Formats: sequence, C-alpha cells, structure tokens
Amino acid sequence: MKNKIYRVALLTVTATLMQSCFVAKDYKRPELKTENLYRNEVVTTDTTSLANVSWDKIFTDPVLQGYIQKGLQNNLDIRIAMQNLAAAEATMKQGKAGYFPTLSAGADWTHQELSKNSQFGALLKDRSTDQFQMTGTLSWEADIWGKIRSNKRAANASYLQTTAVNQAIKTQLIATIATTYYQLLSVDAQIKVAEKTLINRNQSVETILALKDAGNVTEVGVKQTEAQKYATEIIIADLKNNIIFLENTMSVLLGEPSAKIARSTFESQTMQPNITLGVPAHLLRNRPDVIAAEYNLITNFEMTNVAKSGFYPTLKVTATGGLQSIDLKEWFSANSIFANIITGLTQPIFNQRQVKTKYEIAKTNQEKAYLQFEQSLLTAGKEVSDALAQYNNETYKIKVREKQVDALVKASEFSDELLTYGLANYLEVLTSKNDALNAELSLVDNKFQQYKAIIQLYRALGGGWQ
Repeated sequence: MKNKIYRVALLTVTATLMQSCFVAKDYKRPELKTENLYRNEVVTTDTTSLANVSWDKIFTDPVLQGYIQKGLQNNLDIRIAMQNLAAAEATMKQGKAGYFPTLSAGADWTHQELSKNSQFGALLKDRSTDQFQMTGTLSWEADIWGKIRSNKRAANASYLQTTAVNQAIKTQLIATIATTYYQLLSVDAQIKVAEKTLINRNQSVETILALKDAGNVTEVGVKQTEAQKYATEIIIADLKNNIIFLENTMSVLLGEPSAKIARSTFESQTMQPNITLGVPAHLLRNRPDVIAAEYNLITNFEMTNVAKSGFYPTLKVTATGGLQSIDLKEWFSANSIFANIITGLTQPIFNQRQVKTKYEIAKTNQEKAYLQFEQSLLTAGKEVSDALAQYNNETYKIKVREKQVDALVKASEFSDELLTYGLANYLEVLTSKNDALNAELSLVDNKFQQYKAIIQLYRALGGGWQ
C-alpha cells in the first residue's frame, strides 16, 4: 500500500516539475510606428497631454459638471457596461482556479432484479439485490505545456479589455453630454439673436408702411419686408423645436425621461484650455479603445497558446473513493471503504483534424486582433488630427466672422437710414439685414464648433476616464 502511495506521489511531483516544459510563449507588444500619427507640421516633443487633465478642470460650468456626474451614475450604457464588467470578472476568477483540482461527491442506491433464466439468476434463490454507495472523485490535470496558464492569462486579459471598454464608454459619455450641453447654450444664444432681429423686423414693417403712405415705396416693398419678418419667425420656431430635441437627448444621456434641462448662458462660457497633444505613443496608454484592442490581442495570443498545447499529451490524475455496501446497516462500516487511483497520459493521434483546425483558427484570430490593434491606433491618430484641424479652423473663422458681423450690422443700420431718405431701395435693405442675421447666427455656431472641437480633441487624446 505504501509503495503505491509513493508511486502516486512521485508521479504527481514529476508532473509538477514537467510544468516547466511550457510550449506557450510570453506576449510581447508588437512594434508599432507612432512617430507620425498626428498630422502636425510642428513635431511635438512635449510629454504633457490634454488627456491628463481631469474632466472637471476642462468643463468648469457647475451645471455641466452636475450633469456629467449624474450621467456617469445613471446612464444606461454605463450600467450595462458595469454588468459586462461583472461577468468578465467572474470569468477571470474561473481562469485563476484552473490550477486547482476538481472535486465532486455523490450518493446512489441501486436495486437489481435478476432474471430466473439468466446465468446467475438460475443459481441464486434470492435474485433481488440492493447496493448503497457514497463516492467522492478528485481529478487534477498537470499544466505540462502551459495550457492552464494561458487560459488564466486569456481570462485576465479579457477582463482588462472589458474594463477598458467601460472606460471608453465613460469617455464618450462625458464628451456627448458636454457637446449636447454647449449645443443647447448655442441654440439659446441663436434664439436671442433671432428674437432681437424680429423686433427690428417689426420696426422695419412699420417704417416701410410709412414710406408707402408717403409714396416712396410700393406695395411690393411692404410685402417683401413682411415676408422677411415671417422668415425670422420661422427661424425662431425651428430653433425652439431644436431645443426640445436637444433636451430630450440630454435626458436620455442622464438616464431620465425627457424633461426640460436647466442651464447657464453661452456668453458666460470660457472653455479655453491649454492645447497640448503629448507624444503620439501616449495614445497606447491614454485611449481606452486602443488599450482594449491590445488586450484583445493578448487574449487571442494566449488562446493560440492554448490551441497549440492540444498537439501534446495531457497528464491527468483521478482518484475515486467512498463507501459501498449491499447491506444498509453496514454501509458506514470500515469494511465498506473502497478507493482507486487512475493516472495516465492521453496523446491525440487522429481526431478528424480538430486540433489542427482549432490552432489555425486561433492563429487567424490572433492576426486579426493585431490588425484591429493597429487600426485602432491609426484611427486614434486621425481623430486627434481632425479635432486639432477643426479647432484651428474654427478659431480662425471666429476672428474673421466677428469682423463680418460688425461690417454687416453697420451696413444694415446704414441701409435703414438711406431707405428713409430715399437713397437706397428696399431690396438692398432686405439683403443687408438677411446677411447680418445669418452672420450673427453663424458666429454663434462657430463658437460652438470651437468648443465641440476642444471636446473631441480631449476625447481623441484619451481624456475623461482617468
């Protein structure tokens, strides 16, 4: 009996030592070119990045800060992501338990009636038998080729990938809430411009009626001026309708039913952060989607290791023991104890190409994951370049647009005076006023687009989740 125990112990120790014979490889990050990811004529060497600034330092409006905090708590996409994270954590825990043996227990009762014409039934008077059994089974697989280790690492990488996806959702949510909020403020500002213009339009109708009575203009001029006033009323109606749509969007982002959204004013906003990009390589640690893509690559790399281990033999040790008796009264006596231990190697030889197919699929998935990782980095660089170009363009346009607005407002004022003295016709007046209104509305939109570009640049650099 002792010799058998020694043999089992020796086999177990040998299997443990053989775990050093891993065929599994260790993951190494592939070399990716990150030097020219940003389309920027000035090569950046500054290691600081806008992404390292917390979102409450970027968005300083207290009302907006409250909405972002509420969205991070109540948004349904965030809550769904948290459930995905909990499921990934459970899978990771299972992967860590792969080194431990499995243990199961069972109890059963077997009743058998032998046929009188059977081999044993013809000899026995009592052909009825009962057997009572209680068993426990312990099974353990030695990780000789690193399969269990790779499974564990794959589960851990999958969990970290889900965590990164959760962070990406947070980053996108913060950017979307901020964009929607500033768009609400910009539409409010456009409504103020349009309503101010409407007052001027009403005054213009009164003026043109007086000029008609004086014989200076015709009825056509009166109707054109009235039509211009109606067009302004339609602009205001559309802007107010857009407010409702934006408030409904914001409510959904906050995880609430559609309702009115309290907010400050567009004129009180001063979002002018220090625009620093940092070196492109920082995207590998700042962008959650890039981080998730790399963890997906690691998962598939480890699953390739698992598939490769299928070509090699597996060593299992299985022990079964318990109590077995045909007499219920003697079931728990020492004479009812039984036990057996089975150890052995299993080498796949021919199994309809299943092992090779799994390995080829795993290698293909690994290559696909690498390409997705590379693509995510290129996409991140493009988004940074796009947002920076948009910010620079809108900043320039604001300077020019302010000059345009100033010139057109003065032209509109001059045209009213010239019309009164008969030195301009009503078409010139209508044109100048329409141009002035459009320019003022565009100036508000340019400022919103500048804010939006800052938000997109912040998100593109990976800001918001840290």
